[in-house]
Formats: sequence, C-alpha cells, structure tokens
Amino acid sequence: MKDDGFFAAGLYEKLDPLIRDALRSKVFPGAAVGISVNSGSGKRSFASVWGNSSLFPRPKKMSRETLFDLASLTKPLATTLALLCLVQDKQIHLDMTLPTLLQRDVPSDKKNITLRHLLNHCSGLAAHHPFYRQLADVAEQERKNTLLNLILTDDLCWPVASKALYSDLGFILLGMIVEIQSGLALDIFVREKVMAPLGLDDRLVFNPRQKDKKNFAATENCPWRKKVLAGEVSDDNTYAVGGVSGQAGMFGAIDSVLLLSSFLLDLWQERAAHSSFSSALLKEFLQRQHMVKESSWALGFDTPSPSGSSAGTFISPHSVGHLGFTGTSFWIDPERQLVMVLLTNRVHPSRENNLIRQFRPLFHDTIIQSL
Repeated sequence: MKDDGFFAAGLYEKLDPLIRDALRSKVFPGAAVGISVNSGSGKRSFASVWGNSSLFPRPKKMSRETLFDLASLTKPLATTLALLCLVQDKQIHLDMTLPTLLQRDVPSDKKNITLRHLLNHCSGLAAHHPFYRQLADVAEQERKNTLLNLILTDDLCWPVASKALYSDLGFILLGMIVEIQSGLALDIFVREKVMAPLGLDDRLVFNPRQKDKKNFAATENCPWRKKVLAGEVSDDNTYAVGGVSGQAGMFGAIDSVLLLSSFLLDLWQERAAHSSFSSALLKEFLQRQHMVKESSWALGFDTPSPSGSSAGTFISPHSVGHLGFTGTSFWIDPERQLVMVLLTNRVHPSRENNLIRQFRPLFHDTIIQSL
C-alpha cells in the first residue's frame, strides 16, 4: 500500500477539525485512523493519529505504533477467520450442531444450535453475563471448562433461529470450537493459520505484554482490578480465562488492522489469495444471511442497518464491518473499494463514556463525502 501525498493531505484536511472537536468534547482521549481506496490508479492509503494514548498516570501521545485493545474486532478478524480455515479444510461445516462441534453432550435446548446460528447471532444465547465473578474462585486451569459449563447451562433468551441477538457468549463458544476442532489454543491457531501468511503474526496478537510489547492505548480504570488497564484485555470474562477468547483479546496498531481489513477486501474482489481459505468461502461469510427477520448479520461480520447505522448514511448496503466496545471499528465497502478503520480509547478512563455513538456515523460520512 502506498501513501499518496495528495490523497492523504485531502483526507487529513477534512478529518482533522472533526477529530480535534471530538478530542475537545472528550469523545475519546485519542484516535488512530486508517483508510485505503483501491481505484483505477491502484491502492491509495492514509493513516494518522490524534490525541493521547493515555491520560493517567500522565498524558502520553498517540503514535502509529500504539497497540489498541481491539475488543470485539477479535470476533471477525480472529475467530471468524480461524473458523474459515477449519471450514475450508472440511474439519467442520456451517450446519454442524453443537454436540459435534464441542465433542460433548449439551442440554436439549441447545442441541440444534449450529455453527451458522452462532456466527449469525441467532443461537438464542444471551448477549452477556458477568461470569468472571463466578470464575474468580475457580483455579485458573479450570476456568475455561467452568465457563463452558456456565454458558451451556444458561437459559436461552429465545428459541434457536427465532431472533437475532448479538451474543458475546456465542463467540466465546466459537473460540472454544476452534480449540477443540484444531487441537491448538485459539491465539496460536490464529497466529499460525490466519496471521502468519500475511506477515501479521507479530502485529495482531493476544496478551501483548507477554510478547514484550510496550506501547498501548489505555482503557478503563477498572474498579475490581484496581488500576488503569493498558496492554491487558478490558473484557472481564476474557481476562478471567487468561486474555484469550473468541469474543475479545486481540491487540493491534492502526497499520496492522488496516492491512488485514484491506486484504479481506482484496480477497473478496479476487485480487489476492490466502493459503488457508478461499475467496469463494470468504464471500459466503460476508453475505447477509436473512435467517431471521430484521437481522443485519452476515457470518461473523455485521452489515449496515437500513437506518441509524454507525457506518453512516452513505455506505453501500453490501458493506461489512464490526464495532468494538473499547471504541474500535472497521468497515469495508466493496462498491467504493473503500476500507475505513477507526481505533480509539473511548473507555479511558471510564467505560460509561458513550459519546462515540454520535461520532461514528459522522466520521464515516465525512470520509465518503471527502472521496
């Protein structure tokens, strides 16, 4: 990807006042933005940072190398891509049910949940539970199995495939399915099968402190860990099981997330190849499923809602993307050949700050209008 000076200068001129106003309004302490466009003249890219990566114990400037807790971007960019590898290798298939996927008995209300239901957020599983509180008294090596039992014995909110409900619990199960079916820890499988072929194995990582990474965007001042989190996963349930789960835990800097998102667009458009999964299979995952009414979900990826989308008013309806709780997002628009990545630390120092909801659509509209 080449940085195009004229292209970058034009985007910076439009985005700089918008982001500086957001910093003044305390939407977030800092932001990193990555944009790429594939047009007739080739691929042009832009990346820049604003503000601070942390405010406490002292302000620290954001840089292009700052690693963000990507939160739920882990779902599409790690877990879903890992499952693509397993489906491609015919180790599993989309309509395989939970007992076979987990290789164990499951309660009768969950026996018919398939891989497709979990990826499409229509399994009937709850959105979230603070299971970390129950896991605190469990030995570390037993926590993952205890968490699996807690999820499987939890009541469904709706019958399977009757309603869409975005579910962290479903993606925790998906991460466990990767581990059971591959025989490898999720982070190792993602590193070796998904990231290494793209040269991203040391750039999009779980538990970055264990890999001697040092430059982090801080997240919240955690009331129960009694500190400002930096380089340590914000999500409580993921933290309780060691920093790696199907729903959260991956960290990365702006250029790495932009590179992976841009690669997905290139593979979608058959301009690139991956050694572990095909363009045809990726295309299947990127299609909205229409399994339940009024659902915007594809398989592991979201698509823009008809109204009130965080992706703004101009993005094409065939686009795919995802949001992360910490203030992260990416959107890929195949009609415009456009990738937009926004990484912020909006939860620093408090996760109660929700001003980013108004900012996100404005941000995406500004980019598309600028182009």
